Amino acid sequence: MATSSLAWQQTSARIQQFYRLTKPRVVSLIVFTAVIGMFLSVPGAVPLDKLIFGTIGISLVAGAAAALNCLVEYKFDAIMARTKGRPLPQGKVSVPETLFFLVLVGGAGLFLLHQWVNPLTMWLTLGTFVGYAIIYTVILKPLTPQNIVIGGASGAMPPVLGWAAITGEVSADALLLFLIIFAWTPPHFWALALYRKSDYAKIGMPMLPVTHGDEFTRLHVLLYTIILCVITVLPYLTQMSGLIYLVSVLILDAVFLYYAVKIYLSYSDQLAREAFRYSIAYLALLFTALLVDHYIHI
Repeated sequence: MATSSLAWQQTSARIQQFYRLTKPRVVSLIVFTAVIGMFLSVPGAVPLDKLIFGTIGISLVAGAAAALNCLVEYKFDAIMARTKGRPLPQGKVSVPETLFFLVLVGGAGLFLLHQWVNPLTMWLTLGTFVGYAIIYTVILKPLTPQNIVIGGASGAMPPVLGWAAITGEVSADALLLFLIIFAWTPPHFWALALYRKSDYAKIGMPMLPVTHGDEFTRLHVLLYTIILCVITVLPYLTQMSGLIYLVSVLILDAVFLYYAVKIYLSYSDQLAREAFRYSIAYLALLFTALLVDHYIHI
């Protein structure tokens, strides 16, 4: 009995390490915005089969992309304080195991999307995988300080994937959701890069604070936040949403802009940490407001 219990504990611990490779906190926000995209794509109820298989398929491919990111960067992760506890740098899983895991999980996700959702969603999700795991992680991230801006396109795709999963097409409203996340990504990530600058410098990663300095980065956080504030009003102006969303987003934008101004004028690492944490809550609350407004349109 004791041997059986020990074996289960070891198996459970191994499963947990593979689960950690998928970066569940990051993937949860990706899947959340994809699901909101599904609900926003139709005026009434979402087909249950598309909702279930679409969510599972997108989740699996997103997890595989995160695992490939961990695989490509595990030597860097071993150096950086924020990432040195991940499974690969710790030796909890091996490189071949990670490769097998991500191929299995990603392949299963793409198969589900193709067979039980629609081919368009499968191809868009595959393109997103390539954009994040290959174009951004392998090519852009070590090459240019604009990696976050250019690579942000793949990170902005989830609501488009959700939209396509239900409707089989990509509309202007879906692209507006894409644009919101695309504009959100630079101030979100550069806030992190500011207080983690020494880690990125240590591994020679050309993040904006490393290549252009803190003041230049703080200015760009402010400029991109202003752009974000303008873009997030567009759903109301295009009549995609109503007053519930407008009031919510104006409040959310005001707080985000407050953080951006403070970072520019009187920077501190603590302030950047708070801004980074708020940016995550901001995106979740903004998409929640879109969903509520969709069904209670004023």
